[in-house]
Amino acid sequence: MFKSLFNRALKRAGSKAADTYSVFTRDFDVVVDATRLKEVLAPLSPDDATALDDAWTTFETSLNSWRTTANLQALETTGSIRDATSEHERQDTVVSILVDHSGSMRGQSILLAAATVEIACDFLSRLGYRVEILGFTTLDWKGGQSRRLWKRRGSPQYPGRLCDLLHIVYRSADKRGPPALGYVLKDMLRRDLLKENVDGEALEWAASRLYQRPEKHKILIVLSDGAPVDDSTLHENGPNFLIDHLRTVIARIEADDRILLAAIGINWETDSLYKHNLRVTAPEDLAGAMTDMLRNVLIGSEPQ
Repeated sequence: MFKSLFNRALKRAGSKAADTYSVFTRDFDVVVDATRLKEVLAPLSPDDATALDDAWTTFETSLNSWRTTANLQALETTGSIRDATSEHERQDTVVSILVDHSGSMRGQSILLAAATVEIACDFLSRLGYRVEILGFTTLDWKGGQSRRLWKRRGSPQYPGRLCDLLHIVYRSADKRGPPALGYVLKDMLRRDLLKENVDGEALEWAASRLYQRPEKHKILIVLSDGAPVDDSTLHENGPNFLIDHLRTVIARIEADDRILLAAIGINWETDSLYKHNLRVTAPEDLAGAMTDMLRNVLIGSEPQ
C-alpha cells in the first residue's frame, strides 16, 4: 500500500518537475524523404510485406466508390475556391498537411488518410497552391537508441523527451504541378511505420519549414486521431509532459499570424486544443472533412 502511494506521489512530482519541455538527445532523430524511407526502416517481415501489398491493392482499387465521391466533393470545392480567390492569392499561398503516424492509425484510418492527402494535394496543386505533405512517428518502440543511451548514462531523472523521432517528407512545397504521389504514399501504409507520436515537436518541425517559405499566406493542417503518446517519455516525465508541450506549441503558432493552424480529429475532439478544428467520427468521412476545412481556411470563413 505504502509503495503504491509512494509511486503515485513520485509520478505527480515527475509531472510537476517536467513542466519545462526538454529533450534528452536529438542524436538519433531522423528527417527523411519518403523515397528513402526504406533506408531507415527495418526490412519488412513476410507477414508485413503481404499486409502492405494487400493495403496497396485496397488503396488502388477497392476505394473506387469512395474516391469517386471524394473527387466530386473536391471538384465542387475547387470551383468555390477559384470563384472566391485570385490567381495571385493562390500562387502566394502554401498549404502543409501533417499526418499523424501513430500506431492507433493502423488499418482503415491510415488507408483513408493517405487517399485523402492524395486527393487534397491533387486539387490544391491544380489550383496553383504550393502543397507540402508530411508525416511523423518514432523510429522504434520503447524509446529506441535514446532510451538505451539514457540507461548507459545512469538513467537520470526527468530526462525529457526520450525517443527517436522520425519525420517524413512525402512532398516538398518546392514541387510544382500535379502531385504524382503514386508509390510515394505506399510506405505510409506499412504496419511497422506507425508507432508513437510526439505531436508538439512535429508541429514545430512543420511550422519551421513553413516559416522559411516565401509565400505570404501559410496554412498548416494537422490530421490526427489522438493525443501525443510515447511510453518511454511519459514513464520518466509524467503523464502530461507531451500534451502540455503540444498545448504550448499550438498557442505559440496561433499567436503568430504568419501561419493559420487547423486540425482534423479522427474520432477525437480537438476543439480544446486548436482554434480551427473539425472532427470526423469515422475515417470514411475524412475526405469530406478535409475539403470542408480547406474551403474554409482558404476562403477565410470559420470551420463549422
